[in-house]
Amino acid sequence: MDAASANATYLLVLLCLSVVLLLVHILLQGNFATKDRGTAWNAGPRDGDNEPKSVMAGRAARASRNYQETYPAFIGLLLAMILTGDSSGFGLFGAAVWLVARIVYIPLYLKGIPYVRSLVWLVSLVGLALMMIALFV
Repeated sequence: MDAASANATYLLVLLCLSVVLLLVHILLQGNFATKDRGTAWNAGPRDGDNEPKSVMAGRAARASRNYQETYPAFIGLLLAMILTGDSSGFGLFGAAVWLVARIVYIPLYLKGIPYVRSLVWLVSLVGLALMMIALFV
């Protein structure tokens, strides 16, 4: 297996892991919302006020929205790297940095840890920047 196809395989694994992380966000958010509002609300049409009631439900919802803000950029950059090849491995490193930072971000946000959470978010942006740089080198 040549380096380009090996990198593409790793990138596809990262893509699949990012989908798993998306599902984790959805399940966390849904779990906390259901604890707040009950299973009848969750099974129903969810008409009316859908804002989270508890602190944890609110944090889970905001963390999920935050993930979804950069997720399209990650997917686009990852697919571009797969199509063009990432001979340096630089973009692969950036993609891994983004994913690990997004995983670390969840418990930091849920626990309400300031500053470190913001730093981890910035690290995830560095991962995206590395992916962009890899497309041009």
